[in-house]
Amino acid sequence: MTPSIPAAEKYSPLYFLASLGAGGLSVTFFMYLMFWVPHPDQSVPVFEDITAAFASGGPLLQAAIVVAVLGIAVMAFLNLKLLVWNLRRFAEYSKTEAWTKLKNSNGETQVLAMPLALAMSVNAMFILGLVFVPGLWSVVEYLFPAALVAFAAIGWLAFRFIGDFLGRVLSDGGVFDVTANNSFAQLLPAFALAMVAVGMAAPAAMSTNPLTVGIALVMSIAVGSVAALYALVAAIVAFNSMLHHGTARESAPTLMVVVPILTILGIMTMRQNHGLHTTFEAHGADVQNLLLTTTILAIQLVFLGLGLLVLKRQKYADTYLRGDTLSPGSYALVCPGVALSVMLHFWINKGLVDAGLIAKFGVAYWGLTAVAIAFQVAMLALVFSLNRRHFRAPAGAAAVPAE
Repeated sequence: MTPSIPAAEKYSPLYFLASLGAGGLSVTFFMYLMFWVPHPDQSVPVFEDITAAFASGGPLLQAAIVVAVLGIAVMAFLNLKLLVWNLRRFAEYSKTEAWTKLKNSNGETQVLAMPLALAMSVNAMFILGLVFVPGLWSVVEYLFPAALVAFAAIGWLAFRFIGDFLGRVLSDGGVFDVTANNSFAQLLPAFALAMVAVGMAAPAAMSTNPLTVGIALVMSIAVGSVAALYALVAAIVAFNSMLHHGTARESAPTLMVVVPILTILGIMTMRQNHGLHTTFEAHGADVQNLLLTTTILAIQLVFLGLGLLVLKRQKYADTYLRGDTLSPGSYALVCPGVALSVMLHFWINKGLVDAGLIAKFGVAYWGLTAVAIAFQVAMLALVFSLNRRHFRAPAGAAAVPAE
């Protein structure tokens, strides 16, 4: 029997964002290992690098490794647990009148939260393999094609959902409510495609097989380009509606969805550039990553400020985070904080350090890194708070699906 919890009583596909947020937090813990643990033999740290660093490192590094490993394990477990729960609930939900009604409204694109969460879970499982499986790198070249197939399947699912939606609204006039498009909720398809693209780009950065790298480059560039185009068009259309009608209060967190989309596309670009450099001898200056990450951060801070301003004026937190009304769309608040934490780590290490502007592990380094960790800690607190409200709260507190 389904537990009597708000998330089950009034289910919405947006609850896939709960799984997504946990998966994203596992990535923030992996950043500790990525940039603090030496891994000279490959582009990412693996089990052997982590154990060697723990054995030879000082107390602070050992403590960081313990926190990172435990954080990855807990968040990845929560990611997969919530993914399975959502898949089961969606299977039931798809047979109801509520799903039929949602499919015939602007909210049909909420279903893109499913491939978005699936793609994140594949990334989370790969991180689990790197951290906990000895000798994984010896067989990793066999895993890359499997990962590309998995992401291709998820991408096909995302494109199918997008095709159903666009086919309906573009072929039948008047079925898309422009007045209700006053948020960035319609950027969710772009978010899903971007997550697929960054997963496809991973083999481009890590494989030593030219064919694998080439296929990963082609696939990730194609899907990533579509994601960027979709995001641009959807944002322009939505912003026009927001200027006329104001921002939909319950969907206000989507104003910051640009932040995770940019982080994902930025990491995708850096992975592609690394593959071009190591496999195809397309060399670029280290300062290019500084330019890329700084540009991304500047745009992200604009949308973060805009989103927080609207949330404050609409008193979103009083209603949906502290009040009696629950909205699955509240989980969209986790994504920007996680994305900023991850992008700050890349900006600091791949941008400032590699360009020689600051010294690694110096005072400036730790001062800036503290900001990234602060975002991470804040999102951890938010996730556990939301989970208590949506998955453990009394049955009397009913959830309301976002439009």
